[in-house]
Amino acid sequence: MPNGETTPTNGINTYNEKSLHAALKQWYALPDDQVEIKVDGFIIDLVRGDLLVEIQTGSFSPLKRKLARLVETHPVRLVYPVPLEKWILTRFPGEMQPPRRRKSPKRGCAEHVFSQLIYIPQLMLSPNFTLEVLLTREEEVRRPVLKKHARSKGWATEERHLLAVIDRVTFQTPDDLLDLLPKGLADPFTVRELAKAMHQPERLAQKAVYSLRAMGAVIAAGKKGRAGLYSRCLRRASSSAGTS
Repeated sequence: MPNGETTPTNGINTYNEKSLHAALKQWYALPDDQVEIKVDGFIIDLVRGDLLVEIQTGSFSPLKRKLARLVETHPVRLVYPVPLEKWILTRFPGEMQPPRRRKSPKRGCAEHVFSQLIYIPQLMLSPNFTLEVLLTREEEVRRPVLKKHARSKGWATEERHLLAVIDRVTFQTPDDLLDLLPKGLADPFTVRELAKAMHQPERLAQKAVYSLRAMGAVIAAGKKGRAGLYSRCLRRASSSAGTS
């Protein structure tokens, strides 16, 4: 049991729990883990000895205050799923049409965690914080919406279901996240060059650079035309150079 205030919640926090979150918690839990425990005023998904495990299937933004407080006195692991493969199940109201199921052509990867790291990059500097990415196979249930919104494109996601966990990647330091940058990437590099090397959209590369700069893993290195240049700043390399 971790130090500090701890209180069982009797499952109260699970009433509105989404399917994907519940399934991941069940998959991740070990027999002796405690579930839905209040620690220092916050509800924790899993408590494993001194370790606090938080599972987040959406934005990291709502967790900023909670995690920043907890890492001051507890080891904390944030678990985030990225769908390596996704099946889309479309359901229609009433009996308009039978449900349709298809495999999405999009594939996720561990690099997609940068889309959320922009909210908590400084936490990677804490020795008490660990980030774990679960590469999953999931099913997304969608339904048509009457009013088309720019983001939904006429569809709303009702639920996400876990089908399988395919792999897991753990990041303990900024250097571990630097390992996600492609090996053949030039140094220094631009955001556009990073996006091309990662085979990802430029907006994800921008978020990767922002996050890595905020944790000191990447530094500005001048200009290439009008584009900024960035260079890796490996802590493990500098520490080993100092001891050799």
